[in-house]
Amino acid sequence: MIVRKLRLQKGWSQEQLAEMADLSVRTVQRAERGQSIGMESLKSLAAVFEVDLSQLHQPFTEEDDTMNEENMTWEEQRALEYVRDIKGFYSHLGSFACVIPFLFAINYFITPGYMWAWWPLLGWGIGLASHALSVFEVFPFFGPDWEKKQVEKKLGRKL
Repeated sequence: MIVRKLRLQKGWSQEQLAEMADLSVRTVQRAERGQSIGMESLKSLAAVFEVDLSQLHQPFTEEDDTMNEENMTWEEQRALEYVRDIKGFYSHLGSFACVIPFLFAINYFITPGYMWAWWPLLGWGIGLASHALSVFEVFPFFGPDWEKKQVEKKLGRKL
């Protein structure tokens, strides 16, 4: 986990880190999951990150497998929340893409004289569009910057 956190702090991809440390991408992936890698690989990673080898050689715990929100900065928490929101939106979109054609098929075979399936398409489509506008912050009136300012204001801190 420490390797992943350090890599993300630097803004590097796994491929970039592997190239800089002269390792395979698979080795970087194993290191990020806490699986065992060779001492030479650990030394290479420590040199690239400019940290002591003992920092990278910490035991891997189950808590490390998920990002611990208590130890995250504001930006890291916002990024994690944003990724979860995007994941939720794509899950919503996938459900929409599966259910609506199914409803049209049922409509076609059961009551072909009246196309009622347009109504769920319209209602759910409006909900999906609203979800997209919210997640992708098309109109960021109450976006993360506003949120941060309000939190700082409530805590009595100056920006």
